[in-house]
Amino acid sequence: MVPGKISKRVIADRLGWVDKMIGEIRALPLDSKPSVMQDTRNIWAAESCLRRALEALFDMGRHIAAKGFGEAVTEYKEIAVALNRRKVIPSSDLELMQKLAGYRNRLVHFYHDVSADELFEICSSHLGDVQQIANALRSWLANNPNIMDETL
Repeated sequence: MVPGKISKRVIADRLGWVDKMIGEIRALPLDSKPSVMQDTRNIWAAESCLRRALEALFDMGRHIAAKGFGEAVTEYKEIAVALNRRKVIPSSDLELMQKLAGYRNRLVHFYHDVSADELFEICSSHLGDVQQIANALRSWLANNPNIMDETL
């Protein structure tokens, strides 16, 4: 693959998805477990929004690796490694991004093992992890405007 420009349109779309999905999760009654569990649709909404936020985050990372550096990455955990190798995310975020990749894989492939209690815990206490990686990508992109294709 030959490096090129990172599409501002793709980045804006994926960051928009991350922000929208996190916002949807935060709109749920996460102040207490009984509030969330009272209506099981809350858990299904939380799972769907969390999975979509993670998918958008990793799609954006894959786009940065492919377009910005000409590096084709297929495995979610390897996206984190590629971004760290290229100094897109700091080493301090590498383990967190790989953990998020593993969780995305659990949501997709081992959905039957993800409990309502676990989803409540993650959505009520760990959404900041997703936001942290999104912010790291935002920061790198803001500091590297020369690699962006501004065409919308």
